[in-house]
Amino acid sequence: MKILIIGFSLRPSCDKIPVISTLDKEDVYDVIFVCLRYTQLPSIIEILKNNRSKNIIFIGNNMNAEGLAKALPEKNVMFGFASSAGHREMDRVVSIDLKKITIGDIKNRAFNEKFIMDIFSGMKYKIAYEPNMGDYLISHAAFVIPAAFACYYTDGNLKKIKNDQAFIYKIINANTECYEAVEALGHELLPKGEEEYHTQKYRKMCYQFYKLMCATSLGKLCASDHAMNAVDEMNALAEELEEMIHSSGIEAKNFFEMKQYMEKYL
Repeated sequence: MKILIIGFSLRPSCDKIPVISTLDKEDVYDVIFVCLRYTQLPSIIEILKNNRSKNIIFIGNNMNAEGLAKALPEKNVMFGFASSAGHREMDRVVSIDLKKITIGDIKNRAFNEKFIMDIFSGMKYKIAYEPNMGDYLISHAAFVIPAAFACYYTDGNLKKIKNDQAFIYKIINANTECYEAVEALGHELLPKGEEEYHTQKYRKMCYQFYKLMCATSLGKLCASDHAMNAVDEMNALAEELEEMIHSSGIEAKNFFEMKQYMEKYL
């Protein structure tokens, strides 16, 4: 299978991996993975539209899966989110990779589960097929953006709030407000279990997660590295969440208070 990955910046020493600098109209791949920031995606649409390859998989944060699919009407468009994080340095990438990816289709569109499994066949990677990736990615943004706000509040050092119970619950409250807005607008909360966000069980689980994240290096790898280096992307996601909150009529006091922490980085 001939695969192209758009978005990886490789050093010249990486000569074991074929690298191209342009995607020409006549280049044909079985599948193209697009691994760009959400704010960078508009720059690649016309190139993908003009290329002969049919199967396109966008990997990463995304609040507009439906819109991207409509922008590429002749393509078989899929979406995914990898369970990995980290940051890029001059000569290396420092990262954590759980070797798991959630990947699939937009609701009520093509059913590509077998095709996706064939792509990853033989790889030591756990594949979770999701037939409603549009709502999955919206739900993910609703969970991660309050954590990004916390990164800006602490200037990228989440250990500053590891013992601040009130602030950690403020993050959870902002997440809950986002979930309320997403649900009110008719989106499904994913993955399964997130729809229980109003329960004490969910809040206690989130508290333990954030407590661990803030107290260890996981916070840097899983949250602050990306938040501090991709402010434009986090802001774009936050702006779209804000629109959803306004459209839903949900009062989101915690979300809007925390969103102000981002302003000094814009």
